[in-house]
Amino acid sequence: MLRKKISEKDIEKLFEVVLELKNKNDCKALFSDLCTDKEIEQMAQRIKAAKLLIEGKTYNEVIAETDISSATLSRVSRCVQYGEGYSKFIK
Repeated sequence: MLRKKISEKDIEKLFEVVLELKNKNDCKALFSDLCTDKEIEQMAQRIKAAKLLIEGKTYNEVIAETDISSATLSRVSRCVQYGEGYSKFIK
């Protein structure tokens, strides 16, 4: 049986660290330390795709504009429709 090495407490600590950020420079510094450039680009791609979906763009238009995979776009779309984050924070 595989044991999970990262606990819920560890994940909560991540969120607490993010909440301590004071400005965009703090955010850039933390994400640069935590993530690869590619991971940051992928997160930005998902935010852009969500924004475009919220604006009413079609899947084909979003894919053309972001180069996101259809599988990832499907997940973003589900989160836009049923999730709690995108609709709160993306304008």
